[in-house]
Amino acid sequence: MTDRSAVDTIRGYFYQFDLSILSVLQLTSPNDCIEIECTEDIDIRTATDVTATQCKYYAKTEYNHSVIKDAVKHMVSHFKESLAGKKPTVSYSIRGHYASGQGKLDGGIDVGFLKKHFLTYSEGKGAAKVTRHHHSELDLSDSDLGEFLKRLTVDVRATGFDEQYSQVLKTVRSIFGGTQFSAEYFYYNNALAVIRELSIKAASADRTITKKEFLAKIDTSNILFNEWFVEKKGKKAHLAALRKEYFAELNVSPYERFFLVETNASEYVRSDVKELFFELSRKWAKLFAREPSTFCPYIYVHGVSADELLALKRELCTEGFKLIDGHDFQGADFSYHSITQKATHGNGIKIKVLNILSNVEQAVNAVTKTRHIYQFHLGTSYFDYNKPAVRHVKIQVERLSDVKSII
Repeated sequence: MTDRSAVDTIRGYFYQFDLSILSVLQLTSPNDCIEIECTEDIDIRTATDVTATQCKYYAKTEYNHSVIKDAVKHMVSHFKESLAGKKPTVSYSIRGHYASGQGKLDGGIDVGFLKKHFLTYSEGKGAAKVTRHHHSELDLSDSDLGEFLKRLTVDVRATGFDEQYSQVLKTVRSIFGGTQFSAEYFYYNNALAVIRELSIKAASADRTITKKEFLAKIDTSNILFNEWFVEKKGKKAHLAALRKEYFAELNVSPYERFFLVETNASEYVRSDVKELFFELSRKWAKLFAREPSTFCPYIYVHGVSADELLALKRELCTEGFKLIDGHDFQGADFSYHSITQKATHGNGIKIKVLNILSNVEQAVNAVTKTRHIYQFHLGTSYFDYNKPAVRHVKIQVERLSDVKSII
């Protein structure tokens, strides 16, 4: 597969995922549900009806009847089994987006058209070539096929990729409110993860979700690192959008900012963490002599051993990078009075290090100024602080180095 065709294939997956998300969001009742990859790509189940939907995305391809022939044949086979009581009675829908050729279906589909263009096909080559009639092999009469057409809807003018995505975000905002950013990075990001998780379940019962369940799953203020969402946005654009939303202040306000970052043994490099300390201090500290309100950030590093943290602090101090950690002398207990002392041009404190999570909570509680907590986590969140007065942003990242690109 060429790189171009790979991109087109991925866009096809996203198109189907987005249609799935839109389908569940547009359900009328909280108890209505969708089923992913069951009878068709998406089954929409209400209290009175089930619609099996096949989704096609060929933005660069002309519509031809052959493109949806297999889908129609599959639906007719299901219809035959439903007549025999072996499968449930459902409605059928085919939605597709194409570059051109949509007028080929403007005359509609009658029984003759159905048999000629969708249910008749050839197998073999040359003398061995055989014409087959799917409807005859299923022993379906014209009356049966007429009933099938009553249950079938074909839309070859479905919205395009970007239009459908915009419709998803618009629907999300109509339900949850909020900004365009929250619609994308909270709700859509989580929705994509939920649909993706459902699609890979083995049992059809596990690929079913009600509107109520779906809304509950995506209603979170965590920004998760969903590889599918990042694939869609692009890693560079993803990180840039986070930076613009949370860390693009032109004039840095004198707030108390707590940066919580996570590392692990497989990726830990002391010099990288030092560079992060320097960058946080450079951007989020104001220590000029004429500054009316001086301040510096707090930092907590999750996943580093006590011995390594001590070695890191010792190295920073040796290099003249002044820090405090709330312990005034060897063996002293942590003091929130000590850690919350004002950083000034005179005392030269460039960053405040919090050694353990309990120190983070103590320090946040002790501060009376405006407080912002920015937690970067690799896996699940490791710190909860749910007080309305404190802004707590949780951002999942792929690796520690992403933090520097975001801040």
